[in-house]
Amino acid sequence: MFTFNKSESGAIHCADPKDFRKLYDSAMELLFKVSFKIVGEEEAAEDLVHDSFIKANEKGLVFPSLNDATFWLIRVVKNASLNYAKRKTREANAYHKALYESRQHMESGETELLKNEAKKIAVEALNKLPDNLKEVLILKEYADMNYKEIGQQLGITEGNVKVRVFRAKAQLLKLIGEDDVYLS
Repeated sequence: MFTFNKSESGAIHCADPKDFRKLYDSAMELLFKVSFKIVGEEEAAEDLVHDSFIKANEKGLVFPSLNDATFWLIRVVKNASLNYAKRKTREANAYHKALYESRQHMESGETELLKNEAKKIAVEALNKLPDNLKEVLILKEYADMNYKEIGQQLGITEGNVKVRVFRAKAQLLKLIGEDDVYLS
């Protein structure tokens, strides 16, 4: 902390209104530029600079010269501005995270409900298909088997599997009446 006798020439006493005004007039513009460069907001920069001046005044700091007082204020303003910028970044990240997490939960809840309804409709429609069509469609869509594997499993040709899958899907579309149903 800077403290000197009042008798020293050129000393700046932050509690003295004349010295405070002298310091304010000489340093305000520079301090504002320092803060604004860091925080990027005029109003915030001005508030941070004023808070630093208030701190010097309330503590009754005494500096050997105007330059020493200005350098001290530059450090205070720089640190306050960096802290402000960090806090704003953390707040923005927290806000962003909360916003998108809540959206994901809401969307996934709505989507989950729609999927469940669509699955129910699809299963009901699937159960209405003839067994030979239902069987190939289940193996194709749910067992992830290719046409050749399905043919080998069922003892039919690959071409016959393709025809049955096509017919099964066409009948499902007629039964369901929509083509945007979740089947998996």
